[in-house]
Amino acid sequence: MFERFTEKARRVVFFARYEASQFGAPFIETEHLLLGLLREDKALTNRFLRSNASVESIRDQIEGHTTIREKVSTSVDLPLSNEFKRVLAYAAEEAERLAHKHIGTEHLLLGLLREEKCFAAEILHERGLQLSTVRVEISRIGGERTQQPSLLAQFSTDLSNATGQPRPLVGREDELERLIQILCRFTRKNPVLVGEPGVGKKTIIGGLAQRIADGAVPTAMAEKSIVALDLSPLAIEKDRLWLEKFQNASAEEGVIFFVDELPRTAISGIYIEELLKHSLVSGKIQCISTATPSGYSKAIENYSWLERHFLPVQVAPASEADAVKVLLGIKDSYEKFHGVTYTEDALTSAVYYSSSIKGRHLPGKAVDLMDDAGACFKLRQTSLPEEVSEVQNRIKFMVHRMENSIANQDFEKARFYSGEQRKEHENLRLLREKYKLDEMAVGTVTREDIEQVVARWTGLSVASIRQSRPGDLDGIKEPGV
Repeated sequence: MFERFTEKARRVVFFARYEASQFGAPFIETEHLLLGLLREDKALTNRFLRSNASVESIRDQIEGHTTIREKVSTSVDLPLSNEFKRVLAYAAEEAERLAHKHIGTEHLLLGLLREEKCFAAEILHERGLQLSTVRVEISRIGGERTQQPSLLAQFSTDLSNATGQPRPLVGREDELERLIQILCRFTRKNPVLVGEPGVGKKTIIGGLAQRIADGAVPTAMAEKSIVALDLSPLAIEKDRLWLEKFQNASAEEGVIFFVDELPRTAISGIYIEELLKHSLVSGKIQCISTATPSGYSKAIENYSWLERHFLPVQVAPASEADAVKVLLGIKDSYEKFHGVTYTEDALTSAVYYSSSIKGRHLPGKAVDLMDDAGACFKLRQTSLPEEVSEVQNRIKFMVHRMENSIANQDFEKARFYSGEQRKEHENLRLLREKYKLDEMAVGTVTREDIEQVVARWTGLSVASIRQSRPGDLDGIKEPGV
């Protein structure tokens, strides 16, 4: 049934199932599909709804209209309502009408508008969306942004549609705003983030991609996508006709290339240097890059044309207080990966003691400390009772299978593994009670764990590390952190 659906469109249907289960609905209705669209493709919905306020008000309206019952387990296979089925059929017809090979999120939106009397269509009509105007606009902009030119798809990743939880941008609002401002210029519209290793240059790029996905950028950038270009395969490419093909593909509307390490890009070989120079000087592409201060100076010294077409954005190391906030923002992802819990004192210590680590800067080196401390805990897991270790391994297996099933759009399996995971978590809870294991015993990373990692990295004793710098750990935290 969903063979022609794009990955994003399939995730919309999956989220519709999830929304229906949360409402305790007996059927998956069109309003659940609309919520799935809002959740999965913010760029599309923000484009037509025009404001975040409209997007946020839709959920409130649906909740006010719906009788909310007891939640249904996601393992229960809810049936599609007849209106929902017609919307899917209309979406397929709209794809055919527009001569689009796949059925994407934009076709689902058109399908909702064609089912004129359904609740979701009423909501969209109230906000000014009409089938004819939306159809014309979608015809103009084409299919989903995820459909990159086939030539570039071999060497690129669309960061604007990347999955996963991005690192929070803490204290980098000025740099991000400057980045956007340069991209909106008429000349010298290619920014390069200049900062020492570990300051978070790539995190800022990720923040820009997230802003675009959320629709929180100027209109001129609303349809842009950030594409990470891996130039290494191109260094050995000798076909000059290929260069012409690349430049033609680069002119694809809405593509901004991200090329890591500007100086290396410039000196990797005359072929790559020629490729970038010709495309940038002619204005065929926009590019974002990164560099260290010394690397940037060397690059513009060796290649003067870079300075004429790139504008630098200085990125200073994070303050200790901001670095603590970054670690607090990303700790959930690291806890899930390592199967541990980080105390706030451990995160503060990671920032505090990172001054002993040379060669990198905050927040990067504190993140490395946090990561290494979680990895070290895994080495101690063998001391747990065998039953507990087995259950923990089964939980990791279930999570892995569930994530793979979602990635492969096999939602039946995803629901099955989600149910099995809950059962294993209950078994783990009972085993913890049986062996009298508290949270410390099953994986809490503390300040002492951070100190042990620093000692191994630096070759210093823990005692000397504690005396290595004056001040109190609490001194690096702002009130309320």
